[in-house]
Amino acid sequence: MKIMNCPLNGPRNISEFVYGGEVKMMPNTLTCTDKEWANYVFYSENTIRVITEWWFHSPSGYWFIAERHTATDEIFKTYDPSELFTQRIDFETKPESVEEKRI
Repeated sequence: MKIMNCPLNGPRNISEFVYGGEVKMMPNTLTCTDKEWANYVFYSENTIRVITEWWFHSPSGYWFIAERHTATDEIFKTYDPSELFTQRIDFETKPESVEEKRI
């Protein structure tokens, strides 16, 4: 049985967790192209290395970050996102054009 350490709940069976993808720098949602956004959402380097990933503990509804080696699957560290992210991201919206207001 594989065990993962949840920063909130302690060691748990790996079956309680859901992979959330690699932690990557998000492009500016107002200025990025469709290709840049697709690369951010769907693609990764897929190389052998230690990567930083989002993980979700299903029973508690808690998102956290783990550092894991892609070849050995060894988990080196798990921690709360507040250790990496110090401020909230607010998504700006594009100002409505005159035509959009009519619709």
